[in-house]
Amino acid sequence: MNMHATPVKGGSTAILKNVSAMMTLIETVRQRPEQSAGFGLFYGRSGYGKTVASTYAQNEENCLYIEVREFWTRRDFCVAFLEELGQRPRGTISAMMREIIGLLGMDYGRAVIIDEADKLIDKRMIELARDLQEMTRAPVILVGEEQLKNKLQAYERCDGRVLERVEALPCDAEDAGELAGMIAPGIDVDYELLDYIVAEAKGSTRRVANALYKVSNLARSRNLNRVLVADYAQGGV
Repeated sequence: MNMHATPVKGGSTAILKNVSAMMTLIETVRQRPEQSAGFGLFYGRSGYGKTVASTYAQNEENCLYIEVREFWTRRDFCVAFLEELGQRPRGTISAMMREIIGLLGMDYGRAVIIDEADKLIDKRMIELARDLQEMTRAPVILVGEEQLKNKLQAYERCDGRVLERVEALPCDAEDAGELAGMIAPGIDVDYELLDYIVAEAKGSTRRVANALYKVSNLARSRNLNRVLVADYAQGGV
């Protein structure tokens, strides 16, 4: 389970827009007609909350979650996948791939989220994801930076299997308000301050969250129930 992402609210409370978009994308790919493409693409600028959305979906929908690392080889990918499936990795790459395909095929409908999928393309490993999807029919969501969509076009056999492409949206004041309710609970963060923070962060969910932590600390240090733009600016945060 990924534990480093910004928390999001669920249940009866509104969730961040990109979280909602991710959940809809997973359901769309999961409910597709049998012969339809099985990849979903979720891409966008760094800091827009794609990993937040992926983590939420992992927890809420029991998705398998793989975050590709810069140094990974094909073996590393297979090892990480088997560990996510609760298995002890062993044998050759071919043997591990067959084991993954067998286990995933028995768990029909369980979605797979591959975060930092750009790295699979950069390392010419994206065909591993295609083999897994094609041989199991599992919904596979490729998550990555804004160039992921264009990079994938160089691999027609993969690009042609994308059912839907969703671009992550920048954080807005409404999303910032949702985050404020969790990061600075009990503190009334003025709407103008939320607008200010979003503009300062250039829509980055990560930077908005960092700023709201500072707002929370400022409110506690000054015993404020409400924080305005002037308080934030004067607070040196």
